[in-house]
Parts: sequence; structure tokens; C-alpha cells
Amino acid sequence: MILSKLLKALKMQVKRVACILLALNLLLLSGCQNIPKNSDKIKLTLLHGINPPTNRDVFKTLTDKFNQTHPHIQVEQIYIGQPDQQLPKILTSIVGNASPDLLWNTATIAGKLAELQAIKPLEKWLDKSPIKTEIDPSLFESMELGGHTWSIPLATNNTGIFYRPSLFAAAGIKKVPQNWQELKQTARSLTQDTNGDGRTDRHGIVLPLGKGEWTVFTWLPFMFSAGGELVRETSQTPVPQIDNPGSLAALELWKDLLTEGSGILSAPERGYELDNFIAGKVAMQITGPWTLAQLQQSAIDYAVMPIPALKRSATVVGGENLFLMKTSPEREKAALEFLEYVLGEEFQTAWALGTGYLPINLKSRESRTYQSFVKKNPVLGVFLEQMNSARSRPIISGYSRVSENLGRAIEATLLGRNPQDALKEAQDRLTLTLDIAVK
Repeated sequence: MILSKLLKALKMQVKRVACILLALNLLLLSGCQNIPKNSDKIKLTLLHGINPPTNRDVFKTLTDKFNQTHPHIQVEQIYIGQPDQQLPKILTSIVGNASPDLLWNTATIAGKLAELQAIKPLEKWLDKSPIKTEIDPSLFESMELGGHTWSIPLATNNTGIFYRPSLFAAAGIKKVPQNWQELKQTARSLTQDTNGDGRTDRHGIVLPLGKGEWTVFTWLPFMFSAGGELVRETSQTPVPQIDNPGSLAALELWKDLLTEGSGILSAPERGYELDNFIAGKVAMQITGPWTLAQLQQSAIDYAVMPIPALKRSATVVGGENLFLMKTSPEREKAALEFLEYVLGEEFQTAWALGTGYLPINLKSRESRTYQSFVKKNPVLGVFLEQMNSARSRPIISGYSRVSENLGRAIEATLLGRNPQDALKEAQDRLTLTLDIAVK
């Protein structure tokens, strides 16, 4: 009897609990019905290393505008450090099958990402888009490899030589050098002992000491100007050829500037710093339009000249590209909408005004808004004109090895090594590393 009553009481308790759980479920379901559905919104991740922070702010503002005007897509842009810090994170995400949807990086990483089958080719999409005709033609060299388009440029720039007009005038120099011989003569004239203590305290030009990408980037215009090419095309695959007559001529030029005493070396791997240029300790420095904000804040006089030529005018394209990572058809389609937005005139004009980068969109460059900006910042005209002779660094899979060995040859030369020996050693090391047969 007692057991029967206990069982009956237990059943009643179970029924009460079941009723409570059912009521809670109905309440939760009812609440869910009142929550707006977000299932149609696609959230995309974009990893980048945009610097300085002010440029990141500009990019965030423009990304936020895209999100507002494209309610079905939400792009989350995440800063993950500079390009050299990004690679391990990128490779880890690829191996772990956790790739972002979009990636910002230098175009030179394209070959490696394509080899890993981590990115989607873009030519089918781009060929159908009317915006393709608005892209600066000089930039396709940084986009295309092996018959495919692997990335689109976010923005661009190139290198020139900034100089101090007041120091040119004080040295009696009335025009900027047009060729290498004039560059050496101008550098000699600018090199002076200004306080009479018997020691040179102002040099004509500063050269970047180091073997990193910055040194290679600022040296390559001289190699291209001398007729050199970093890659030799063969019937099967491009072969890196850093030991070429153009490379030797460019190394000898930099070595001559140092030997004559008119050039001075930067601190190791700090060739981008402008301190000595701003202080008037050097009269010329190789750099680009991204330095405008710093120079304007310094209140010094400055101007820009094109890279002096030997056989042909040349500079090197800078800036970063965006890559479409392999994810899913739905996510890739949404990411392409963002890429089209980035290539457009509105984005490109706003980005250029906010950062000093050059627009990649030709309509943007020709717009009244941007032309007014150039009028206020006339040095930009030099960089825009140089885009007609700009070259891109190779985007082959082994570019990092090419750059590393070329950088070692440049650094060795700047520290006193015979340039011919430095190049041969670098080429031999590269050939061994990439297991290639250079004929």
C-alpha cells in the first residue's frame, strides 16, 4: 500500500516536471518567432595587416559602409600583423581547414597560395565585370600567373626619390638628375662638410642596408632600368635569374655611390626611416607616397623626382592585393561582391584621399575630387606618371627565396663585397634551394 502511494506520487511529480519543460519549450519557441531572422546574412572574415593605424581606420570606415549598403553580407576585417607575421597564421589556417574568406597581402604570395590550392582564380568573374577596363593596365603583371588571375589590387604606389629643394639650391643644382651619371654627380655635389670640422656631415643619398624585402623593393627599379629581369621564361616554367647584367649594373651603381662617399647606409633593416632626411643629413632618399603624412607633419621642404634611368625608365609597383580564399560557393559569391566594391571608383577615391596611396581605378584618378587632391599634393603627379613604366615583382611560388638571396647579394655588396661574386654566390644558392637547372 505504501509502495503504491509512493509510485503514484512519483508519477505525479514526473508529469509536473514534463509539463514545466513543455511550457518552457513553448515559451522559447514563441520567443524565437519574435527574433528577426538572420539566416540570409553571410558573415565573411577578411584578414589584413594594414598600417599605420590611421589607414586601418580608413579601411574600417569603408568596410562599414559596404556592410550598411549590403545588408545580406557582413564583412569582418581583422588585423593580424604585418605581412611577414601573417604567413605562419595563414598557412596554419589553410592546413587546419579554417581559411578566412578574404586575405590582404602582398601580390608576391600569390604563387605559394596557388600552389597550395588555397585561393580561387578570378579571371572568369573579372572578365565578365565592366570594372576590369577601369583597372590600371600596369597592375595585371601582379595579378596574373600561369593563365589565371589570382588577386585584385586594393591600392597601389611606387618608389621615387624624395629630395630637399633647399639643399639642391644651396649646392647650385638647378635640375634633378635624369640618368645614373647625373645621379652620381648630383650626389657628389650635395655631399658636404657643412660645419668645417673636416668631416662629412651631409650626404647626397641614403641607401637601405639590409637583406629584407624593403632593400630589394627599393633596389629593383635600378635593375629593371638597366634592362634586368628576375625571371627567365622557359617552355615549361619561369626560372629565377637574379645573376643578370641588369643586376650587376644596379649593384655597381650603389657600390659607386658608397665608394665615392656621396652615399651613406641606413641603420640595418631600417631603410624606410626618414629621420636623417628630415634632419637634412641626407638630401635624397628612395621611398614612396605613403610617407607624405609624415613629411607634411615635419614642415620641411621636399619634392620628388622619378627614378633616374640607365636604359629605360622604371619603378616598382607597391601596395597590397586581396585574395579570394577557397570556402564555399555561397561565401565566395558574397566575397566577390566586396571585391567589386573595392575596385570601384567610390572606394578607390576615398582610400586614396585618406591614405596617400594611388587609386588603381582609372576613373577615380581622373575624377574631379582626386585631381583636386593631386593639385594640393603635386608630388603625387610624379608617382602617377611613373605608373606608365612600373613593373611588378614576380608572383611565382619561389619568390620569397628569390628575394632572400637577392637581398643577401645587395647587403654583401653594400658591405664591401665584389658585386659580381655576390651575385654568383646568390644565384648558386638559389639554384640549389629551388632545385632548378639554369642553362
